[in-house]
Amino acid sequence: MRIRATVAAVSGALALSALAVPAAHATGDSGTPYTLNVSFSNVTIAKAIKVGTTNEVSATYSYTLTHGSDVNIAAKDFSTDAFLYKGSYDTSTTELYGDDDATCTPVTTTTATCKGTVDIYPADGDLKSTWAGSWGVAAEAVAFNGQDPNNPDLSKVGYKDKSGLGSTLVQRYSKLTTDAGPEPVTKGKTLTVTGKLTRANWDDHLYHGYTSQPVKLQFKKAGTTTWTTLKTVTTDSSGNLKTTTTANYDGYWRYSFAGTSTTPAVNATSDYVDVR
Repeated sequence: MRIRATVAAVSGALALSALAVPAAHATGDSGTPYTLNVSFSNVTIAKAIKVGTTNEVSATYSYTLTHGSDVNIAAKDFSTDAFLYKGSYDTSTTELYGDDDATCTPVTTTTATCKGTVDIYPADGDLKSTWAGSWGVAAEAVAFNGQDPNNPDLSKVGYKDKSGLGSTLVQRYSKLTTDAGPEPVTKGKTLTVTGKLTRANWDDHLYHGYTSQPVKLQFKKAGTTTWTTLKTVTTDSSGNLKTTTTANYDGYWRYSFAGTSTTPAVNATSDYVDVR
């Protein structure tokens, strides 16, 4: 529910300019919503949101809404939600919202726990690859107080928003492969391990190689549970990986990527090699 956009749209240019003014300066005249008597705290959201090229991704959030006795949060025309913004709040590059308002459950007469989701549709162009990384978290609330949302008297509409309530990483989903050979291999002989690291591109909705990234080659001896890192290999200009090692024991081989702020960590599906 894009409350900020909705309020701006139904209120015209006057409301849009009003919402750009800090809440402390809202005047409550006929062209400006008054500052709603609410505050937001205890915001929680996933530390990282991994988004691929096509599938919808929903990130759950929660926060505490504190409100004055004059604010009826149970009213049908009261709405609140949390959302994400990229860059500085006042001049944000873009924002991400949920499909629905948050659902608020009263805790006391003046506090409620509100929960909802931010819903991201990469196939619909919600994201650009350059937007990967850190996003801020904000929350908002609006009370139309019986006003017609399509033609309201803005002096009777209350609105409040607050930025800087937290942060999360919106990351380009990553994939990693491993292929070790030959299979089987003679003990003491050379084993070649190839693979590829790719990540989602939100501009063309394909996966492309993640270049110049350090990736660990790991081995787990058959019958054990511990992975041992043998060396670090750097992806080439296409995201490919290739290295050689000596085959001494039956076991599993895999590449492991630690991740970056824009791209999540990923372990490849392991490849078993029989040593004879």
